[in-house]
Amino acid sequence: MAHVSLFIGQVQPLPVSGRLTAMYKTQVHGSVELGIEGFAGDHQADQRVHGGPEKAVHLYPGTHYAKLAVQFADAAPLLVPGSMGENIATSELDEHDVHLGDVWQLGSALIQVCQPRNPCWKIDERFGCDGMALFIDQHLLTGWYWRVLQTGTVNPNDSLVLHEAASQAPTLHQAMTLWREHRPNLDALSRLAETPGIAKAWQDKIKQRVSYLMK
Repeated sequence: MAHVSLFIGQVQPLPVSGRLTAMYKTQVHGSVELGIEGFAGDHQADQRVHGGPEKAVHLYPGTHYAKLAVQFADAAPLLVPGSMGENIATSELDEHDVHLGDVWQLGSALIQVCQPRNPCWKIDERFGCDGMALFIDQHLLTGWYWRVLQTGTVNPNDSLVLHEAASQAPTLHQAMTLWREHRPNLDALSRLAETPGIAKAWQDKIKQRVSYLMK
């Protein structure tokens, strides 16, 4: 079980470029509906790369903020839960604690771990720190996306509770480590692509890489 805070946000301009983002979130203090494409009232600026059923909900581990604050001290006051654009914040889970395909209950909803987040350049501008997105990517401090298997109502005092463990699947950290290896074991990479519950977009990328490395 993990205690959580909930966040949703509207589309706003970034401070320098003016490019639109929905990374700025506000904490939810009342009940909120969780649908197939995410929490009611939550928006995405660029739906080509954000949102949709397999990026419906983003969780960012709270323990990552301290690591980022050490590396990017000037941004430390801004590095607080919710500031990475996540919908769910918790300090009780990270990528080592969840398996690809795990199903968790949150309120009356069921959600499934399906892929890591791919950090983008907007993180650098949002925090005023060049290289933060790259650091997050290189150190696997990404958080992850959930798909919604069962819609429902979520309250701020609800906790994440493991409903169905994908114990035979790799942890998200193991999966990301394998995916990032320069010359990964192709059998292991192929098995990763067939993990039940994996997001199709990530599955396709893994299969394409396997095909390329087999040439």
